[in-house]
Amino acid sequence: MKPLDHLEHLDKHLVDELAQVARETVREELREQTRKQRRKAALYAASGALALYAGAALALAVGLALALGLPDWAAALITAVILGALAYVLRGMARPSGPGAGHAAGAAPRRDGARRSAAEAVGGMPYPPVPPTPPAAPGPVPPRPAGDPDVPHRGV
Repeated sequence: MKPLDHLEHLDKHLVDELAQVARETVREELREQTRKQRRKAALYAASGALALYAGAALALAVGLALALGLPDWAAALITAVILGALAYVLRGMARPSGPGAGHAAGAAPRRDGARRSAAEAVGGMPYPPVPPTPPAAPGPVPPRPAGDPDVPHRGV
């Protein structure tokens, strides 16, 4: 038995122990992050539910205010039309209208609210500027020598 054989066993044991400690540490960290995210998600859900009830109460108030001067059915119908129009406007604000609207010239807004140019909308980077005049034609190209290896040879 060589003197280093027992060290190889210790190295393997040490690696296994370090891997176990790393796994436990990662698990504990993930549990902590998950707990925080779960609390945040519950608060967002409660906020959304309360906003829904607030919207319903506002719609009811608008309907009751309209019902003071109109028949009840007309007040309810007007309230429904108002809510439908608001939903349509919000939907239009949420996504571009029409196919390919995000790639149309100047139609794709940036995150900062400014409009992008057509070049930026298509490729993400603007095109290089176009020169005002076409480039001049190059002069005559001298023929290559026949012994040049780049010149193709035809078998006759």
